Amino acid sequence: MTDPIVLTVTREIAAPPERVFDAWLDPATARHFLFATPDGAMERCDIDARVGGRALITERRPQGLAEHHLQYEEIDRPRRLVFLFRACLAGVGGEEGQWTRVSMEIAAIDAGSRITLTHQMDAEWADYEEQTRHGWTMILDSLAHVMENDDG
Repeated sequence: MTDPIVLTVTREIAAPPERVFDAWLDPATARHFLFATPDGAMERCDIDARVGGRALITERRPQGLAEHHLQYEEIDRPRRLVFLFRACLAGVGGEEGQWTRVSMEIAAIDAGSRITLTHQMDAEWADYEEQTRHGWTMILDSLAHVMENDDG
């Protein structure tokens, strides 16, 4: 058996942990950073923010429709969020795609918050490790932009 891939991305954000945490579960905020790309148009951001609840974030991209499915396993505001994740990108994959696990730790720091996001995938996804790391980095950068440019 091959060890799973565990990738970690860390980002500091100039906003308190409660605001950062809530952004992940609020559809009105999440649609601006969660799986949003510069060339895409967000079509749907449905979030059932409870343990066992699901989310579907759908964006129209130049290559086609990108669907991101989440299922929440742990919601510990404002410290920890854990969800299963799968993506169906522009006709690649399907409803029965493989789930992977994402966990986020949010810690208070003097400047606001530090997010440590860890994504665990089966070794068969090794070819997608850097692409996945880049995607989460882009999401956290977009989250920081939303948090730091929002008066709420």
